[in-house]
Amino acid sequence: MRYELMLPHQIRTAIDGNWPVVLPLGVLEYHGEHMAVGMDTLAVTGILEILESEADLVVLPPFHYGAASYAVVPPKRTGTLHVDAEALMPVAKAMFTGLLRIGFRNIHFVIHHQTENFTAGMPTDLAFKLAARQAIFAFLEAERGEGWWGAESMADYYQQHSTGDDPFNWIKAHPLMPSSAMEGYPFDHAGQGETSLLMALLPEGVDKSRISEDQWYSWSAREASIELGIKGRDRILAHLRQALGVERANAQGARN
Repeated sequence: MRYELMLPHQIRTAIDGNWPVVLPLGVLEYHGEHMAVGMDTLAVTGILEILESEADLVVLPPFHYGAASYAVVPPKRTGTLHVDAEALMPVAKAMFTGLLRIGFRNIHFVIHHQTENFTAGMPTDLAFKLAARQAIFAFLEAERGEGWWGAESMADYYQQHSTGDDPFNWIKAHPLMPSSAMEGYPFDHAGQGETSLLMALLPEGVDKSRISEDQWYSWSAREASIELGIKGRDRILAHLRQALGVERANAQGARN
């Protein structure tokens, strides 16, 4: 369900059922002359719309204003809108703190920007990862007091940690296209892979007639196709179903 459309009783149902609550995270960045600047976020929202239609899932309004960087092109007349990671952290911490105070304990964010370096991290995902940790620490201290971890009630902490039940799993980060799930699918910037994926998810975001001859990173986009994008879409769906712990089954009855 889209969070902004939910009624309070539906929010309580989601909390009691421990539904995944997912933030689509992205940037506004130049993707060649032939693609929408919101591609990185649009790919996430397109996938989550499919998952939301088939499982109990809360989708938060997307956050487009990540640290895009000007590594591809300067911003003037190209559309890239960059927000420094330092500015993102307090906003992200406040967002996560608010979600925890509402009662959610199964929070995720999904990102598709510079995620070829997801293990090491890049500015946007690192800002949100650190903000998530800070929010959890602050929330636990506010709720349980100082010394909460050293209390006898936490004696089974390491057992909880091994089973994935500890508080630091309340907020998790996921790349949209991890290499482990995308074997054989092209990972690129505005090339065949991304162009195909957006063609499959949101065809109005692509105009192949405008592919530039001057940009090496978009040359392969000439070979983009909806058929290839569907293959990528389906691999991403399988990856996120597992990552979010959702089954491919529509549960409309629980939403009414």
